[in-house]
Amino acid sequence: MSSHTPHSLIVGAQPLGSPMPGMDPFIFAMYHQDQYPPGNGRLGPDPALLAGRNLGMDFSRRDGWSMYHGDEVPGFPAHPHRGFETVTIVRQGLVDHADSLGATARYGRGDVQWLTTGSGVQHGEMFPLVHDDQPNTLDLFQIWLNLPARHKMVPADFTMFWASDIPHVTHTDAEGRRSDVEVIAGDFVPVTAGASADAAGAGVKALQPPRHSWASEPGAGVAIWIVRLDPGASLTLPAASRRVRRALYLTTGQRLSVGEHRFDQPVMVELDPGQPAPLHNPGTTLIEVLVLQGQPIGEPVAAQGPFVMNSREELLQAMRDYQRTAFGGWPWPSAAHTHGQAARFAQHPDGRIEHPPADAPGTP
Repeated sequence: MSSHTPHSLIVGAQPLGSPMPGMDPFIFAMYHQDQYPPGNGRLGPDPALLAGRNLGMDFSRRDGWSMYHGDEVPGFPAHPHRGFETVTIVRQGLVDHADSLGATARYGRGDVQWLTTGSGVQHGEMFPLVHDDQPNTLDLFQIWLNLPARHKMVPADFTMFWASDIPHVTHTDAEGRRSDVEVIAGDFVPVTAGASADAAGAGVKALQPPRHSWASEPGAGVAIWIVRLDPGASLTLPAASRRVRRALYLTTGQRLSVGEHRFDQPVMVELDPGQPAPLHNPGTTLIEVLVLQGQPIGEPVAAQGPFVMNSREELLQAMRDYQRTAFGGWPWPSAAHTHGQAARFAQHPDGRIEHPPADAPGTP
């Protein structure tokens, strides 16, 4: 990251790669956009389209999509985690979740799953191609949020944020151009000069994150926002405590202005959180900016593959524990477990089942 004067709004910037770089308390983030073809009736692509792919390790993006670790259905079959949280934001398409706790879910089309991996869990994340007569576009973020040492060994669990429950703030700026902020974590109150808010009170409160999450820590200031700016639109992010770190990720579009600085490629920009951050879309197409913010946990990080701990010895113990217990074993018939043609749902480890309002049983 380049450095600037102490009073500059821009602390540093770098071109966006994959995975997207993180900053304490965030480990990193991934952005997947796959233009999957119509399904074959078994939730996967036509087998003829798989010829020549390195199945089991296909990150090729050939024809605009990858199979990842899937053989017949794309996705990530059963794999372990310990010591952090995944926040999976699925804007298009669906994800089939299954885990070693006995929980399952199908979510997407704007839903968010917040998984506390804690002391250890196996989970699978498959991308079912449910449409046989049209393409199956998948568009998602997955963000890894660290857990403090005192919570790394809490019981694993997940929380569902259904799309219809996630708050948004929509604004029209002084030039009549619109912006939208999807508020996944961290309350949002815009400060756009001359703006008229469509949302009552000009801001919204975020849904409650899991209780062991760093996002639930008083004063941690964790925020996860997705900002969409129409061509020519402007929006100012509110100032936050200088105890937090704040970064922007331009993931859709090629142009973004932050204050007096203009960027002409996908970019990560770290900001001085103590200043309001004026954002502007100088281009002719909609842009999308992921905002991650939070007070650093400030503890040593030892990460290897699916485990994020505080020391090398804890990493080794995580590997030994997984080899010994499989984090509860895998209760499903396949490591790439899917849910057929089911509607969206979540079945929690305690057996409780929930549905988003649009997919609830009996909904016309």
